[in-house]
Amino acid sequence: MRWTWRWCSTGSRPRGWRRGVETAEALDIEVSIPPAGLTEDRRLFYDLSGVVMIDVMRASLPGVVAVDLMDVDNDAVVSIGAAPGRPAMDLTVSRRRVSASNPHQMLVIMGMTGIFMTGLAYLFLRNQLRPIRRLAKAAEAFGKGRRVPYDPAGASEVRSAGRAFLDMRARIEGQIEQRTLMLSGVSHDLRTPLTRMRLGLSMLDETPEVEDLVHDVEEMQSLLDTFLEFARGEALDDPVESDPVAIAQRVVDNARRTAGDIRYVGPDNAAPVLMRPDAVHRALANLVSNALRYGDRSVLTLTMLDGALRFSVEDDGPGIAPADRADAVRPFLRLDAARNQDRGTGVGLGLAIATDIARRHGGTLRLGESARLGGLRVDLVLPR
Repeated sequence: MRWTWRWCSTGSRPRGWRRGVETAEALDIEVSIPPAGLTEDRRLFYDLSGVVMIDVMRASLPGVVAVDLMDVDNDAVVSIGAAPGRPAMDLTVSRRRVSASNPHQMLVIMGMTGIFMTGLAYLFLRNQLRPIRRLAKAAEAFGKGRRVPYDPAGASEVRSAGRAFLDMRARIEGQIEQRTLMLSGVSHDLRTPLTRMRLGLSMLDETPEVEDLVHDVEEMQSLLDTFLEFARGEALDDPVESDPVAIAQRVVDNARRTAGDIRYVGPDNAAPVLMRPDAVHRALANLVSNALRYGDRSVLTLTMLDGALRFSVEDDGPGIAPADRADAVRPFLRLDAARNQDRGTGVGLGLAIATDIARRHGGTLRLGESARLGGLRVDLVLPR
């Protein structure tokens, strides 16, 4: 870049030209008279220190016409004129001699570039994360038993993951439907001979042997209904705003009609909660049935928590050992050593059905010891 002073004077050369040249040579400054002088300041747009240099030159030197900081040789030019239309003297000097090093300029440029790139990256990542969030919401909803419409979008990797999720969801739904249809068909086929057996037994004389056979047929019918109920556990109804107090009281009333010693503890009114009422009722009915099967008394407690609600079913039975509680929620598994086998019937699906319904709601099922009755305590926790 060049730095040139122009002194305007009369004649072909300014007054004091020779003296100025001698002084300039001693200071290693190039002196010249250009054919066309500068008319305005010039600098590169990213030359931040050049702004300060131009301001200092205009404030320190009289008669500055223009300052040129765009020379390819890294020189500085300042044009100075005493009067319009007079010849001017240009002095060219290395910019390094008149400009101190400015390391902060690089820091400023780096900072501004960093801010710009950060904003650009934020906009880019936000557009890329939007389809990922949609995929996560669809997967979370499917895990809770809800089918949310989803169309793969975004980068190729995100679209591939989205298509894989859709394929997986379709396969799982197909398997659930196939299993439900199969068990429904088996249930329908087995109910016909059971009905014939019950009808035939009703026509016989009432003897202890006939009563035992009727009891066996009823137990087979109950087991068959339990199988079908477990198969329908995956095909749940849609969630709706439901009253948890009404569901709990209905379960207690139904249990009392079968001569069960059970009572309800909890609020009389509660805000509606988004849930599947039939599925929750089925889960609580299984828990209460287990409690009355293995114990003499039971308590159903409803507790409204921050962001969740908890149904607690307690009994005064033998309970379940802590080491066996993880296995107790597995389907078709009966812990006869922990629960009274003489009083227990079924195939070990009560807790499994309740656990599956809790998971389909995004909740959990916890087993513990009842401090109130001394037996088993089962907590069904659902989000709200």
